[in-house]
Amino acid sequence: MKIEPFIKKLNSSTEYKDFIGKNPNSYIVAGFFIMDFEDNNSLHQIDYYIPKHKKVAAFTLEPKITIQMMELMNEKAPEKLDLKTKVDLDTLQGIIDDEMKNRGISENIRKIIAILQSIKGKKMWNISCVLSGMSIIKAHVDDDSQTVLKMEKSSIMDYVKKVPGAQLGSLNNAQVQAQVQPNQSQTEQPQQNTKISKEQIKEQIDKLNKVEETIELEKKKLEKFLKEPETQIDNSESKSKKKAKKK
Repeated sequence: MKIEPFIKKLNSSTEYKDFIGKNPNSYIVAGFFIMDFEDNNSLHQIDYYIPKHKKVAAFTLEPKITIQMMELMNEKAPEKLDLKTKVDLDTLQGIIDDEMKNRGISENIRKIIAILQSIKGKKMWNISCVLSGMSIIKAHVDDDSQTVLKMEKSSIMDYVKKVPGAQLGSLNNAQVQAQVQPNQSQTEQPQQNTKISKEQIKEQIDKLNKVEETIELEKKKLEKFLKEPETQIDNSESKSKKKAKKK
């Protein structure tokens, strides 16, 4: 799946034509994509930087084209991004899956959150994958070589415990439940004699609500964080590097 068709869809919209008419000097700085391989709740977002206002206009393409104005975390203008990529959206899964197998990771990819940016002139994919076994894969993929430069695995619950740091993208309550709870095929069927008290059910609902709130907060942080020209998926590593540069 190429990215160009999404650009054509955006460019032909009334929302974009009105925006570009008012902001002719704006340019693309990032692509934000969610690929859901179970529920098909995918999302495609294209971000434009507006030099005059030093803001970013985020265009979401589904279910209809909407625009959201966002502030930058610093005053440095993000790099211009050419969306003609060597890595297509539908090949990201295969690239990550191959690297997972090389590292002995046998779980299946359920969801991919991908951020495309230009960092020091190089197109980079910052990837977060939700796996079938309640795990998260974080990876950096170089678009030119189509190779994985970095990969880390952790538990989805680790992200909840170590807030801030979870970067799971836009997830609604149903998606959170699908990720935190195993598939029905992996658990006992309802017809079997498994008793669950109302207190246990309430406790589970409370936990899911907390997870959803955490993810929504981190989604907003991620959307701001991806505007920086030297975005890294690992927040702590990125911040430490920035502090070192300031010194």
